[in-house]
Order: sequence, then C-alpha cells, then structure tokens
Amino acid sequence: MRRHPCRLSFRGSALAGILLASAAVRAQQPQPAEPVKPPAIEEVQTVQNPAEPCVQPPPPVSWRDYMGPFHKVLGVFAQKIDRESVHPPDAPRYKPNTVLCSLEIKDKFKLFVRESVDPVTFLQAGFNAGLSQASNDDAPYGQGAGGYVKRFGSSYVDQVQFRFFKEFAYPVVFSEDPRYYRMSHGSVGRRMLHAVSHSVIAYRDNGHRMFNFSELLGNTTGELLSNLYHPGTERGFSATARNVGFDFALDSGYDIIREFWPEFSRTFHLPFRDQNEIPASSGP
Repeated sequence: MRRHPCRLSFRGSALAGILLASAAVRAQQPQPAEPVKPPAIEEVQTVQNPAEPCVQPPPPVSWRDYMGPFHKVLGVFAQKIDRESVHPPDAPRYKPNTVLCSLEIKDKFKLFVRESVDPVTFLQAGFNAGLSQASNDDAPYGQGAGGYVKRFGSSYVDQVQFRFFKEFAYPVVFSEDPRYYRMSHGSVGRRMLHAVSHSVIAYRDNGHRMFNFSELLGNTTGELLSNLYHPGTERGFSATARNVGFDFALDSGYDIIREFWPEFSRTFHLPFRDQNEIPASSGP
C-alpha cells in the first residue's frame, strides 16, 4: 500500500533543510546595502479578458539573485513554492477593486509542465521511492536497483498525473485559477485558516470565489488512476477515501508553507517574489 505521509515527510524535511541552510547563509553573508530587484523573466500570468483592466503579480525571482552559499539549492526550492502563489486582489498592496490577471489555457498547461519538470519534483519522487523501498511498499516490485527504479517511476508518475488534473485539466473545465492566493496580512490564526480553507475555496479566472473542484476531483481521479500501476496498493472505497484524505491534509500543509513563505524569506534573506513589496505592474 502506498503511504502518502512520505510526501509530507519530504516537504517537512525540505523546509527544515532550507531554513537550516539559510540560517548558515545569514551567519556567513553580510547584509546587502541595496535590496535585490527581481529579474525581468517571462511571466505565466496573462490577460484572459483584455476588455477588463488587471494587474500582473511580480514574476518569481531567480536563484541567480541570491549569491550566498547554497544559492542554487535555495533558489530552486524558493521558486517552486513561489511559482503558484499570488496575492489576492483585495490585498493591501493593491488598489481597491483591483482585478488580478487570469491564466489562459496555454498558461495553465505551461504551469503544469514547469511543475512536472521541476528538479524538486524529481527529488521528491526519489525520496518517496526510497521510503517505499525501505518499507517494502509495492512488494511485487522487489528490492535492489530494479525495485528502486520501478518505485521511482511510479512515484514520479504520481506527481505528474496528480498535477495534470489539479493544475490543468480540471482548472480548465471549471475555469478555476490553480494558484494559491496568499492572505499575507492579519493574525496568524486567520492566515492559517485561510491556507487550510484553500482545499475547499478557490478563485475563478474572473477573481470570484468558488468551490475548489480541482482539489477534490483531482485527488480522487489521481488516486483511482494510481491503483492501475501500483501493484501493492490497497483497493476499495475506504482505502481510496483514506488516501484522498491524506492528499487534502498534505495540500493544506503545503498551502500553509506558501502562506508564510514571505516571512521565512525575509527572516533568512531568501529569494522570493515579493521580497521588497514591489508594486504590481498594470496589465493591458
């Protein structure tokens, strides 16, 4: 049987590793005299309805903007967390009645591809495969190098097909924005509740709130498909429902990391999109 807590263990370990490494960086690096501006890289946000004025979130910063020790590793993790996170249109940094530029179909597909080929996705698949092999999950795969390769392949396919449904297919069908909208202000409790509620409440492409169909249907579809290529997975309604519940818990935990990532980044001087509260540029 696949154990989804492996994914949670990886994310927790990855975040702890980032914070520890960044603490070392902070101790070794002098504070920059001038704040680093984000690079002018290609944005995935586009205007779906040019007739309505909108604003573009600042693009993610690159690991090249952080030149301390471990800068490549830190930048890779930071970009993955930042790539799907934006401020909501009613955040204090925006003017009243601001509309956030939506994603076109091609941009949702581009987002899915970028997440699928992200180095962290491969690391996550390798980590999960190692845990699976150690506990002999999917026993028919066997042990040794051959068993590990099979587990790695299955774990990577898990990552890709879950992302396909949750970040592209269902967001297109339901006109849903697959990004996480940070609250970024208010009490810690309110922000925690906001992050957890994202598994239920999402934003439409037009900026209005909606039920998060992509989360529920994406996790359910992904679990049903994974039964086809995981030979040791427990089948049946109760097992599938339990795994879907794990997926909801893991995604909520990841949204909490996204919500508070700006604070982590400011504290440890990591690269992230809104490091200097750069104002959003106006869309067409």
